[in-house]
Amino acid sequence: MRLRHSGKIAIAALLVTSAGVAAAGYYALKLTEPALRKGAHPMMREPNMIEAMISANPSAVPAPIASRRLTRSISPTQDQVILPPTAGDAFASFTTNGVQLVTEQPVSTFSVDVDTASYAYVRRALQMGQLPPKDSVRVEEMINYFDYDYAAPPKGGAPFAARVTATPSPWSAGNRLVHIGIKGQAIELREAPPANLAFLIDTSGSMNAPDKLPLLKRAFTLLVNEMRPNDKISIVTYAGTAGVALEPTPASDKAKILGALEALTARGSTAGGQGIVTAYRLAEQAFIKGGTNRVLLATDGDFNVGISKREDLEQLIAEKRRGGVFLSVLGFGTGNYNDAGMQALAQAGNGNAAYIDSFSEARKVLVEQLGGTLMTIAKDVKVQVEFNPDTVSEYRLIGYETRMLKREDFNNDAVDAGDIGAGHSVTALYEITPRGEVGILDPLRYQQPSGGQAGANGGEYGFVKIRYKAPDGNVSALIETPIASDAQLPSLDVAALDTRFAIAVAAFGQKLRNPDALGKMDWPAIRLLAQSGRGADVSGRRGEFIQLIDIAANLETRVKTGAGR
Repeated sequence: MRLRHSGKIAIAALLVTSAGVAAAGYYALKLTEPALRKGAHPMMREPNMIEAMISANPSAVPAPIASRRLTRSISPTQDQVILPPTAGDAFASFTTNGVQLVTEQPVSTFSVDVDTASYAYVRRALQMGQLPPKDSVRVEEMINYFDYDYAAPPKGGAPFAARVTATPSPWSAGNRLVHIGIKGQAIELREAPPANLAFLIDTSGSMNAPDKLPLLKRAFTLLVNEMRPNDKISIVTYAGTAGVALEPTPASDKAKILGALEALTARGSTAGGQGIVTAYRLAEQAFIKGGTNRVLLATDGDFNVGISKREDLEQLIAEKRRGGVFLSVLGFGTGNYNDAGMQALAQAGNGNAAYIDSFSEARKVLVEQLGGTLMTIAKDVKVQVEFNPDTVSEYRLIGYETRMLKREDFNNDAVDAGDIGAGHSVTALYEITPRGEVGILDPLRYQQPSGGQAGANGGEYGFVKIRYKAPDGNVSALIETPIASDAQLPSLDVAALDTRFAIAVAAFGQKLRNPDALGKMDWPAIRLLAQSGRGADVSGRRGEFIQLIDIAANLETRVKTGAGR
């Protein structure tokens, strides 16, 4: 793409193949021509804004870019300024889970997570030719992006079933991977209770981009077309002030609802907090007892007017959650995408967070997985694993860093946790070092295990406990299952396709966060494992993931060799 002005040329370094994969994903623009700046991406119009972003988060900017400092007066002879497409996006910082000694810390507790925003965001960054920011990679969200064919629970019993297997680790000889798979009860949409949805749509000026409000409108059109006559939909917008674009309306009046959607335009500043208050008011006004009552917040995450303090927003959302109105969040676009804030709001609202980077992703979230997106079958779902010191010396939970709980939180029903929607699957992986294998931590001198396999529990690696509440309940129920050490698989080759694929995604995410995390397991080995677990792949998403492995491998090589500087 070339930009011409007065015979001078600025070349944008965004070259996209017909498959939609970016060969080079950095926006490039010479900030020497006012006419060019006027039509540029908003972040590119002010040199001091770019300078501030580079200074505030230099780790998110490739070295050859961060080294090019900007001034208010840029002469035509200076290098052109290149911004990565993720510059300005905000993510919560976290430290990767470390290895724990079982004799020191035998119990691990976390909240389940069915969010998928991380995978979709990482995919977009890679397809635009950039390795994603480290803190945008949440491994559990990448694993849980995919559907897994775990056995569903029998009808009339618990809302989900759990299965546990153990396999050799592909990246640490002698170690094992404990695979915990949870499958929620599927519910046919025609059998589900009626839904009352309040769309809370960001129409501020920052949403004026093709991958923001226009994509959002197409996405919500998909959802409206899936609604049943007895469902209700209302629309609230926020841009400077909150406005009601549509009072609660029966979904049978699709023409009226779609007309209100189509009329939305992006303008003004952002009053997210005020919009939330209005959306909850309409949701409560149209409340369906025994039905699904939910606010769907769609935004690029830019909350800067109104109730802008995250703590205040979370308190409001938690209060409404207790009244039966939940909140889910859909993120759009890049440049000022506030992932950290959106994750916090979704967790407070007993909802999930998804990132919509394409029409295909909108269809996945709002059509294919509509039941799971809208219908909660279990809330406050917590997992606690106790490891047996007679059979396990060390363990490490892969992912879930932002979902960790204290041990005492597990039995405390007042502590909020994640939720499982209809048909959702949840996967968790622990890497363990069996006793007798060489670990990375020195054993404690005075805290040794009993030293034998005797006893009723000597044949177990550990014990898994899962607590959950009914969607309208306040008291939790308990599911328990052992991790049998004698039931482990001899090799990954005989593991289920889903197990192999989930482990490949876990390896991919860990390597994106830290290229040296997996020892000698390189990108080709991850690709081979993913390919072995691909299966029928009717949706094509597993095949797309394998393409992302190739892109990541190429980009990492270019970064290491300094190619393209």
